[in-house]
This record gives sequence, C-alpha cells and structure tokens, in this order.
Amino acid sequence: MANTFGGKRCFITGAASGIGRALALRLAADGAELYLTDRTAEGLRQTVDDARALGAQVPEYRALDISDYDAVANFAADIHTRHPAMDILLNVAGVSAWGTVDQLSHRHWRSMIDINLMGPIHVIESFIPPMMAAGRGGHLINVSSAAGLVALPWHAAYSASKYGLRGLSEVLRFDLARHDINVSVVVPGAVKTGLVQTIEIAGVDRDDPKVSRWVKLFSGHAVSPERAADKILAGMSKNRFLIYTSGDIRAFYAFKRLAWLPYSAAMRRVNVLFTRALRPRSDWSVAALSANPSATPARPAIPDRQPGSDPTP
Repeated sequence: MANTFGGKRCFITGAASGIGRALALRLAADGAELYLTDRTAEGLRQTVDDARALGAQVPEYRALDISDYDAVANFAADIHTRHPAMDILLNVAGVSAWGTVDQLSHRHWRSMIDINLMGPIHVIESFIPPMMAAGRGGHLINVSSAAGLVALPWHAAYSASKYGLRGLSEVLRFDLARHDINVSVVVPGAVKTGLVQTIEIAGVDRDDPKVSRWVKLFSGHAVSPERAADKILAGMSKNRFLIYTSGDIRAFYAFKRLAWLPYSAAMRRVNVLFTRALRPRSDWSVAALSANPSATPARPAIPDRQPGSDPTP
C-alpha cells in the first residue's frame, strides 16, 4: 500500500474478527492511527494488541453494540473530546440469518435491520458531521453484501438491511461530495470466517447432511478476510463506489443488469433447487396444520449473536 494510509485516523467497527480485524491489521502495518470497536471484548483486545505490535497507535477502543445509538454516540463524543475528526470510517460489523418468510421470526428481521443498517447509520450520524466541520475531506466505507445486489434465496431479512445500506451509500456519495468526503460500498461474496459455518438458517437443521453440503459449496467460493481487506483498501484508494472482493459477484451483478429476463429465470430455478435441498420445517408444518388447523408452527428464536465483521451473502 506504500504508506497510503500512514497517519490517517481510521474508525473501524467489527474489529475483533474477520474483515474488520484484517482491515485493522493492514492499516496498522501501513501506519494508520486506529479507533476500534466490536461487541466481543476479548477479540477486540487481541486486535488492539496485534495492531500495536505492528507499531500502530490505537488511542481509543471500546467494546459496544453498534445497534445501541447511545453507546456509539457516547464513544464518538469521548473520541472527539480528545482527538481530531476521523479521516476514514469503516462500517464492517454485521450479522446474517437466512430463512423463508414463514420461518423467520420478528427477532430475525429486527436484528438484521438494527445491526446491519441502523448500526452504520449510528456511526455515520456520530462521526460524519465532525468530519464535515473539520473540512479535510475523508472516506466512508460501508460493507454491504452480494445480497445487497442480487436476490439470493432465503435472504429477505438480510437483503433488506444490505440493500438499504447500499442505497444509503449511493445517496451519501453525492451528498458528501461537496465536503470532499468519498463514499464506497463493499459487496463481498462469501468470506472465510466463523460466520459461514455458524450462520443461522431459520427452521433448518444445520446438522442435516444436505444442509452441510450446501454450506460446504458456499464456503468453497469464500475468500480470506485478508484478501477481502486488500481489495477494500485498493478500491478505496481508487475511490471506487462498488468494491468487489471477488470477480464472481461482479459478473453476477452485470448479468442481472444486462440480462434481466435470463437472470430472473435463473434465480427462480436456483430458489427452487435451494428450497428443495434444504427443506424448511414449513414442509412438515403444512401437513401438521392440515391435520390440526388450530395449530401454529413454532418459529425458532434467533440466538444472541455477536455482531462481528463477517458479511456474507
């Protein structure tokens, strides 16, 4: 990176693991000044220690939940009391859950929006105004997903948050241009992180061999967090709006834009195959309801999950 980011003040969410951690360490090696957060305190502390071992300054870090506006705003206020405005904001933290509409609980929908969309908004409203006032320009990076570009099966809740983040980024790219603040949105495909192996699939037994085969197929296309971080920093240096971490997502999105009817036919087919392979519990619930119309299929509650830095489609 040839010291591209040396001395730049960088705020990173989801810094305890995955892409967020990889970005922190790449920027640390390049001489950036880091301000880090994640909800996982132990992992965050490890990233801080490793960044400092690379010679980076980490003046401030705090374990917090980015879906909590007050926590984000208070951290920002503390930072701005002691330090100048940021140069670069990297909204990386996120969670994922898949499922059909009949299997997703309200908590699934709410957690996707609260963490993946409102979390970045909390960072934006807490850190961008001081950057505007400082008048030095800067860069905002929002990590969306391939699921923010195309209609992947069972991704309705996740895509709601990631399409929203992409739309927000597009508007801000023009709104903030007069302040010389660039805006980019990252649209990763699969990334080799723990989230790929533990992703919540509502109404589906993760131990089912059929499910394991699909997860393995998905994981086979994953890139490393370090490669994703390198792609992000390279795209940021060139002020790209859409930053891809793998060529397959670029090609897939081009297919959608240039060949809508074939894309639609392909996605319908993929959705059918995906649903047949995973067979959500609704398949059995229909039979149960036929025998007992008063019964209500149970919806699994999404477990408490740590917002990390592992965006996946």
